[in-house]
Amino acid sequence: MGPKAKKSARKKKITKAERLKQLQEEEERRQKEEEEARVKHEKEEMERVERQRIEREKWHQLEAKDLERRNEELEELYLLEECFPEAEKLKRDARLLSQWNHYIQCDGSPDPSVSPEINTFISLWKEETNETLEEVIAKSKLVLNLIEKLRLLLLQTPSYDLEDKTIIQYRGSILELQELLHLKFNVATERLLRQASTLADLDSGNMEKVIQDENVALYVWANLKKNPRYRSVRFSETQIRFEIPRILATSGIAIRLLHTHYDHATPLRPVSASLQGHTATVTHFVKDEVQKGEAEISKELQEEYKQQECESVSVCEEETKVEEQGDIEVQMSFVQEESEATKCKLEMKLLSEAVFAAQLLLIENANEKPCFCEDNEVDLCQFTTLGGVYHLDIFELPPQCKPMKGWMIVEILKEGLQKYAYPPESTEDFETENAFPPIEVTLEVQENVIFFEDPMVARWDAEGKHWQTDGISNVLYQSEERLITFSLETFGPVTLIQDTHINMPFQSWELRPLDVNKVLLTVTTVFTEIQIQIKENLCMLASVKVGNKKHSSTLEGRWMTPISFILALKETGLNIFPTGHSHFYVVINHKEPLVEIKAYRQLALLSSAFAFGWSKWNVECSSKKVIVKLREHLTEEEPVQDPNWTLLMFSGDRAQRLKINENSETFSEALKEETEFHSTLYHLVKDFASKEAMEKIRSSKCQFIDSVCYMLLSTRLLSYS
Repeated sequence: MGPKAKKSARKKKITKAERLKQLQEEEERRQKEEEEARVKHEKEEMERVERQRIEREKWHQLEAKDLERRNEELEELYLLEECFPEAEKLKRDARLLSQWNHYIQCDGSPDPSVSPEINTFISLWKEETNETLEEVIAKSKLVLNLIEKLRLLLLQTPSYDLEDKTIIQYRGSILELQELLHLKFNVATERLLRQASTLADLDSGNMEKVIQDENVALYVWANLKKNPRYRSVRFSETQIRFEIPRILATSGIAIRLLHTHYDHATPLRPVSASLQGHTATVTHFVKDEVQKGEAEISKELQEEYKQQECESVSVCEEETKVEEQGDIEVQMSFVQEESEATKCKLEMKLLSEAVFAAQLLLIENANEKPCFCEDNEVDLCQFTTLGGVYHLDIFELPPQCKPMKGWMIVEILKEGLQKYAYPPESTEDFETENAFPPIEVTLEVQENVIFFEDPMVARWDAEGKHWQTDGISNVLYQSEERLITFSLETFGPVTLIQDTHINMPFQSWELRPLDVNKVLLTVTTVFTEIQIQIKENLCMLASVKVGNKKHSSTLEGRWMTPISFILALKETGLNIFPTGHSHFYVVINHKEPLVEIKAYRQLALLSSAFAFGWSKWNVECSSKKVIVKLREHLTEEEPVQDPNWTLLMFSGDRAQRLKINENSETFSEALKEETEFHSTLYHLVKDFASKEAMEKIRSSKCQFIDSVCYMLLSTRLLSYS
């Protein structure tokens, strides 16, 4: 190492004293930084605690303010919600008016709600024995109308207005009419088959008959030639086809397909025990309260009358008899007016409570799942029959009419039309085991029914009184041609079934005002988007999209009452209406029934001036709270692409605006700045709504609000989205 390098090394070398000094400086700097950090942390903590204290104090002040005005707000809400009992009174009047209109119409048709009238109609029709199929089909329109009236009476009449004996009467009449209608088809079919030889086709030598109308399609084929090579039966100008085995091709049989667009095979659904108990409780409660209220009114009247009498006696000492009489009359008139007002107020209160209880039944979840014993039995809570029922029958060909000396002679069998047993109970007399193979059937699917997946085929078990899926194989569905082909081991009623909850849970929803007392409800599911218009006491299907393509439906443009509309949508496969058992088959966003029903009632009250929609945060909050998005909407316009929504949270007794929006990253229940708590959604929106919006809300018709509420209760959007 040279002298210069040694000199440089000596310069770089640090002494021990210098090192100690550096360490001391570093320690002092570290302590200073720690002290500064500690002071900063203490300051931040103090500021945080102070902020929390201020927020807590502000929160308590808002809670106290909310509590202070709660009674006043709830009283105002009660007055607004009188629209529901008012709507119920109008429905009662409409039911009475309907009965009166039927009475004065005098068109010869019976009133199905009057037992003697419907019983007379049934008895007289039973006595008619020579009707043709065309006459039966024509009469079936009236019969189906009577059945539909009874069905709607059972559904539209509130449970507290229906007595048990009335329910039994209506259901009994429905069953009698259904059974008699099917019997009439059998009797008329026998009459037709007795004349089969005179109606035979010149080319094939067999008889073919097709009759169709809006409710029924009837196809009858009689095997007169018994040609073993004639194994394919196809009805002309249709796609309906049967591939029959040799044993049937050589037998004197007739094949009938009776396609009823209605379903009279499935038994009427019984009322669950819990529902009956709840209904009975409501009914007894209302009756007891009425009697109690009337007794109180009577007592008050007596006391007031005595008081008025005493006052009139004291006046009598100073005035003439004429003046005394006039005063008593005025006072008695005042007492009577006051008593009438008190009685009317009590009746309205009781009706309001009964309506609330009836609405609550619509969103009540069953406690137990229905039990099904058979492995192949169709669970009618999970699946729905669609497209009506195909009654497939093989009959023994009855003796044919024979011309004799200008007369037609026919042997009429006492036992009537006989079914051909296929396969027979005993097959020992036949040569091979394959003499009775399954029969291949091709059927046309009803045009106005939507299947979102390939339908399943079920057959009716007459003994067990249920639908089951065994005995059916090789199912092929051609969606474009609307044809379904399958192999059937034995004939009988057959139907197509689809998952009841295929459109549940919903992906999103929106309720938007269109005009005065008119809104548009849009429900979007995995497969479809359904738009429903609601005005006054009517609903209409506005549009249906399947796979982003518009789907034409026979229901579009037809205004119906809410219950009739819901039934019609279900019958076409557009089921967005959960039942009390649906939560067993669908993963739902469960909400407390009382919170849910209060939310629907208040959304309906506000629906004429505000648009509401689905919020992704509704899943994040607890079951005791619901979250919806809202914006004021006063003009009939196309929906804005990215509207400025406000988020509302409601717990049944407290409503608040949320600080977060739909695009926030995390969920928070923090209150939006410069807003307050309220006891109702109505009073919450009142804080920021325009004067025009509030006037629109207060002028909404009771029937409109009731219909919107009923549709919300029926779809249960807050739990099933």
